[in-house]
Amino acid sequence: MVFLTIAVLFGPVVYSHLKPATIYVLVAFLGIIGTGLASVADGLELVWIGYSLVFGIANGLGYGFGLQFAARANPDHKGLAMGVVTAAYALGAVLAPYGFEVALAFGGFFSAMMTFGSTIFLINIGAAFLVAQSGVQYSNPKTEPSVANLPAGRIAIIWIAYGSGVTAGLMAIGHAAGIASTAGFSGWIAAATIAGCNLAGSLLCGWLSDKVSHRSILTSLPLLGAAALLALSVLPAQTLTFLGIIGFAYGGTIATYPAAIANLFPGEDGPRAYGRIFTAWGTAGLMAPWLAGQIYDWYGTYTTALWVAAVLGILSAVTSQKAIQKD
Repeated sequence: MVFLTIAVLFGPVVYSHLKPATIYVLVAFLGIIGTGLASVADGLELVWIGYSLVFGIANGLGYGFGLQFAARANPDHKGLAMGVVTAAYALGAVLAPYGFEVALAFGGFFSAMMTFGSTIFLINIGAAFLVAQSGVQYSNPKTEPSVANLPAGRIAIIWIAYGSGVTAGLMAIGHAAGIASTAGFSGWIAAATIAGCNLAGSLLCGWLSDKVSHRSILTSLPLLGAAALLALSVLPAQTLTFLGIIGFAYGGTIATYPAAIANLFPGEDGPRAYGRIFTAWGTAGLMAPWLAGQIYDWYGTYTTALWVAAVLGILSAVTSQKAIQKD
């Protein structure tokens, strides 16, 4: 997650200097090199270098570029385009564990990593071919990148709004199996419910962001999530329903913010602004599950953690009013 986040942060430097097809080829080779190194590791050090570092960079570069390129290629429907990319990322997370399970059973860790790396390689080579055939270019000379166009105060308030929103969602999502188990439900059903609703939220809110105010969406989603978090803390019989709502709100949030940022920071400033704000997601991904787990260890229940998450959701809704002023 650290190197994924770093790759998204510094990715715009690469996006504007390489052809789109070249970026996908680069991601293909980084992906298979990273997983290949991990597959032959006889200790964790090489796993960290291959998977965490090299593949982490490939992951962030591929996701960050795919998100921005989709918007550039579909300027009249950039919200939907970004929503589709976000939903595809979520779908990959749903499908990959099953492939890993089969590969692990067939040939162990080496087989799993090599199968994964080969899949990543082939998909990205195919993407490079499709992009080259499309003739679509990434570069947008409409606005030259400028520090003056990225005011630190504005970036900071969006960072807080986005970060608090995704932290609220990830505190529950990161412990979905545990929350479901304490309420008497199967952990895998909870995970599947969240994944499906996450996918739906990304697609629907991406589509909506082309039609209604980003500010309205980014105020409504965290409030919806906060209400579900509070209800989840007192109505365990409806755990799957409320986890689904939380997953939907989270998916819609991570799909709508990129579109809103692209609108607030036109041209070449958009990817640079998104890279900076995306560090909030990386921070949340590292801290939110740990925080929820720590609170559970203190109190022996998820109730307090869900309340804290709900407060963060409300904070996101409030700060988004200040952050997203222009639509």
